[in-house]
Amino acid sequence: MAKVLVVDDEPNIVLSLEFLMQQAGFDVTTALDGESALALVNENPPDLVLLDISLPGISGFEVLEQLRNQPSFKRLPIVMLTAHGREVEREKGLALGADDYITKPFSTRQLVEKVQALLNESSPSSQED
Repeated sequence: MAKVLVVDDEPNIVLSLEFLMQQAGFDVTTALDGESALALVNENPPDLVLLDISLPGISGFEVLEQLRNQPSFKRLPIVMLTAHGREVEREKGLALGADDYITKPFSTRQLVEKVQALLNESSPSSQED
């Protein structure tokens, strides 16, 4: 079962994403801030991260940047989730190495499909080394 880490500072969003991902068959871990997210990724690496940009402490952009600077997490699929739909933020997220960028509110079905597609792309059997 693929492991998904949900990182968001709004408990209602965390609960709904956790439920959605569990219903889709994923093992879900959650974090309410960037520091916790980084600790969880290092302790028990997920197969994919759903990462909010606006977090207390260090931002989602900083979490993304720190993860991408670690060789072991260069290929970890990371989807940025944000209420900010401005193109400049989208470009920044993608430039820092996000695999995708989804603005809230989002279609739950589309999010699940996106997560499944990214996990299929990153699975060892689909990578050509």
